[in-house]
Amino acid sequence: MVRNKLPAILLLFALLSCGATLFLVFADDSQARAARQLSTAYPDFIITVENNSVIWKDKTVTLFDDGKTGKTWLETLNSPDLQDQLALPYPKKYTLPFLPGKNEDPGRIRNEEFFKKMYGSTKKEIESHLAAIRWMPLVSNEVVYVTTVNNIDKKLMQVSAELEKLPSQYRKYITRIGGTYNYRFIKDSKRLSMHSFGIAIDMNVDNSEYWNWDYNNELDDIVYRNRMPYEIAAIFEKYGFIWGGKWYHYDTMHFEYRPELLVEIK
Repeated sequence: MVRNKLPAILLLFALLSCGATLFLVFADDSQARAARQLSTAYPDFIITVENNSVIWKDKTVTLFDDGKTGKTWLETLNSPDLQDQLALPYPKKYTLPFLPGKNEDPGRIRNEEFFKKMYGSTKKEIESHLAAIRWMPLVSNEVVYVTTVNNIDKKLMQVSAELEKLPSQYRKYITRIGGTYNYRFIKDSKRLSMHSFGIAIDMNVDNSEYWNWDYNNELDDIVYRNRMPYEIAAIFEKYGFIWGGKWYHYDTMHFEYRPELLVEIK
């Protein structure tokens, strides 16, 4: 048996000597995948996921799976663990007709403590990280505020620069934007909006759809709607922002920085 383990041990030392990122092999595949997603997406904050814990670079840990089974949709939405947050795969493609299944909202399930850990646990702390950027400076030149954490301000400026290159017929969707930083709860909930952390941006409201304008109840049977061209969303996704237009509970104006859902896992 020792003979069979030796190559693996030599490989381990070779990886470490080359400075390569080491991903442990977990009995639980969801933790192994989460380790790759989170450490790749947030290298300044997260080391790995092991023993049912997210290991942060400051040596603190966050519970990965709370052990609760049989959660309803509302329980999952309102009190998710990190396993819940990563459970729904974000679709890489957008083909028409786009018909998401019931409650397929990848990225809409958010563990609030996870985001507080990176972006700030209080309004004051969050606002200490905000920066003003110019959105579409050659077209509309709007000033917006977003966080500098994870270089989101710089990434959003890259998005803006690429959007400016789109043909003029796209401008009605991406100018006179709906908003960025706004410390608030999501309507009819006790959940902080991602706008509260300065990691989200809404496009032009007049040319967008939002499920809660058309339906009153989270549990309603929803018929998907969208006008936002996917060419716009594809640019956001390139820089780590997911699109609410890929949700069953559609929010087609909404983009938020969630690179863990866009990491390609081999």
